[in-house]
Amino acid sequence: MNPLRRFSPSTFVVVLAVYLFYTGSMSEYDLITGSIVGVLVSFIVGHWLVKNEIKFFSPRRWFYVLLYGLRYFLIEETKTHIDVAKRVFTLRANPGIVRIPLNVESDYGKVLVANSITNTPGTIVVDISDDGKWLYVHWIDVSTLDEEEVKENVVSYFEEYAKKIFD
Repeated sequence: MNPLRRFSPSTFVVVLAVYLFYTGSMSEYDLITGSIVGVLVSFIVGHWLVKNEIKFFSPRRWFYVLLYGLRYFLIEETKTHIDVAKRVFTLRANPGIVRIPLNVESDYGKVLVANSITNTPGTIVVDISDDGKWLYVHWIDVSTLDEEEVKENVVSYFEEYAKKIFD
């Protein structure tokens, strides 16, 4: 494989952004060092991480990433924190493990959905089926066992954005 074809601009951008975020600096030294690290990582593993560079640089996808982040952190997290706090004080919980159908095609989309569920208070993904079509989720309030209702309560919002961003 031609070495220049192995370079992944999207991997470079992500690595540089993460590097600068964690250093907390935009100094010349950090920009140069971050760029060197980004180039090295991009050449070594970029071709495994990103299959379609055009998708990464799509403004529409980045718009959905922004919407997802705002909604997730400002609305969904707040609602679930309040719900779990109420359950703690009232000692009302009906925990259990539910099976939820997953309709996201890409691995990155599946990871986004699973991480979003796990990071939301009251839920945690405990397993994913071998074929990637089902999530097994421990849920603090199993109010129904109907798969479609469970999906609506736990995962539909995450899945909707995962499809728009990654599929």
